[in-house]
Amino acid sequence: MRLEPLRHSHIDACVRIERLLFAGDSPWSHGAFRAELDAGGYYLAALDDQDRLVGYAGLAVVGRPGAWETAVHTIAVHPDHQGQGIGTALLRALLARADELQAPVVLEVRTDNDTAIALYERHGFEQVGLRRRYYQPSGADAYTMVRPARRTQEVAG
Repeated sequence: MRLEPLRHSHIDACVRIERLLFAGDSPWSHGAFRAELDAGGYYLAALDDQDRLVGYAGLAVVGRPGAWETAVHTIAVHPDHQGQGIGTALLRALLARADELQAPVVLEVRTDNDTAIALYERHGFEQVGLRRRYYQPSGADAYTMVRPARRTQEVAG
């Protein structure tokens, strides 16, 4: 598995994975992915040894130098490839980008997604809020989680 920048040519595969994973909660459309890529966010593709997309992740970056903020917009791994460390690799790559910017990272995660919550907690995220009925149309709740900015010496250590 290797990570590379997510490209427009990956969008069809992203949409297929979205529909598998998030069918009950408004999976992202082709247009949503195009808009995110066109906006210049930090998006990565996870490709297998046959160049098939098996996962993707995206980090939005806003602000200005010295005052950057970031948000994980998505992390997804095809069900056939879950449990192989792909989600962890994607998250670590997003966090490395946030660390380069010395930016805090925020995300939302379904309150019933124990696997994702444990992953985020292992990487320094803490729950700071609850968003009732955040995911639609299912009405599932989400935790807001934050990982504080890492200073240069924390990243190097």
